[in-house]
Amino acid sequence: MKDATTGTGRSGLSGTRGTEQTTGGMPALSSAVRTLASDAPPPQLASSILLVVQCGFLLVGFINILEARPHPLTLAASAVGFIAIFSLQLVHSAYRLRWLRARWGRWTLALQALLTYLPLFVLGFGWGGMSGFLGASVLLVLPPGVAWPLFGLVGAVGCATGPLVLGTNLVGSVYFGVATILTGLTVYGLSRLAELVIEVQEAQHAIARLAVNQERLRFARDLHDLLGYSLSAITLKSELARRLVHREADRAQEELENILEISRQALSDVRTVARGYRDMSLATEVVSAQAVLEAGGIQAAVEMRGKLPEGETNTIMATVLREAVTNLLRHSKAENCRIESWTTPAGGLVLIIANDGVEPAAADGPEAMGSPDGSGLQNLRFRLAAVGGRLTSGLDAQGWFVLTAEAPLELPGCAAG
Repeated sequence: MKDATTGTGRSGLSGTRGTEQTTGGMPALSSAVRTLASDAPPPQLASSILLVVQCGFLLVGFINILEARPHPLTLAASAVGFIAIFSLQLVHSAYRLRWLRARWGRWTLALQALLTYLPLFVLGFGWGGMSGFLGASVLLVLPPGVAWPLFGLVGAVGCATGPLVLGTNLVGSVYFGVATILTGLTVYGLSRLAELVIEVQEAQHAIARLAVNQERLRFARDLHDLLGYSLSAITLKSELARRLVHREADRAQEELENILEISRQALSDVRTVARGYRDMSLATEVVSAQAVLEAGGIQAAVEMRGKLPEGETNTIMATVLREAVTNLLRHSKAENCRIESWTTPAGGLVLIIANDGVEPAAADGPEAMGSPDGSGLQNLRFRLAAVGGRLTSGLDAQGWFVLTAEAPLELPGCAAG
């Protein structure tokens, strides 16, 4: 974001450098993350699709066994076998069980292979579809150099199963082979899709946290640059004044006056950094905000209409934008953000920041403000009210959280900055 100390003439920092420090090193990564995430389904949906497909394949196999009208004990054993294979497949496909796969994957894969091929001699056709799950598990558990040749072997075994075990003709052999390969690739592809979607979401959150952490580091550096000299000078001059107070009262008085001047400047510098409230430009902040949002994996659409004013209104609106974007990065699950600004015929400036990351249940609570207690934007409400403006928030018809700031263009009797 734009450096809060620009214009003080003391720190030597610039808004451009602040932006580079906040987003440096992340644009390429965040661009790749945004590209992957633009059309990806939500993680819950991707996992649900995978689960539904797996259940569907198992249900088809079970129906095939039911059509053979097996003995009740055989049917019960088949049900237990289906449940066991389904459980093993979940272990091999679920993203959150990857630690279990890494440690015990080869053993669970061997168990799944036994459960896949041994029942074929008893249950026949209906059990043949389980080899497709084995193929998917091979691709998910083993390294690619080993997995793909073994996957081809599973497909070949599927072709051989028909004539050797079930006594089918060439057509049946091809059917079993193709069904095994297609089932395996489908389950594998959906498992990888669900995994990638979750990883992209985690990467977006990590980039957002990194952007916020880098902004905190910038804030700390600014404080050090602004106050390091001032506090050192105050300490040295205070020690000198203490030594001189009884011997050279006039010089001690002079040193105390210097200390007072330095402390006032230090206080001003602290307020500059803490509030981010001096010499700020809405146009500059919009550019910085867009870069930070995109670095956090959030699509930012910006539209600025009309000529922006100079002075306090411009500074207040820039402060509103900075606070809203900071809160959005820290507390929201937004994927899209819209920033709009325009001047009204009545002589006012309107700024809107909208995002799609707020749950409806939180629309009227503190969470809707973007912070646990809503204090940041509450302070901005007071600032806008002091100049005859206002700050409102709520959900629009599309379910987006919309923050609207309005302020007059001209502030009689108020100097800029």
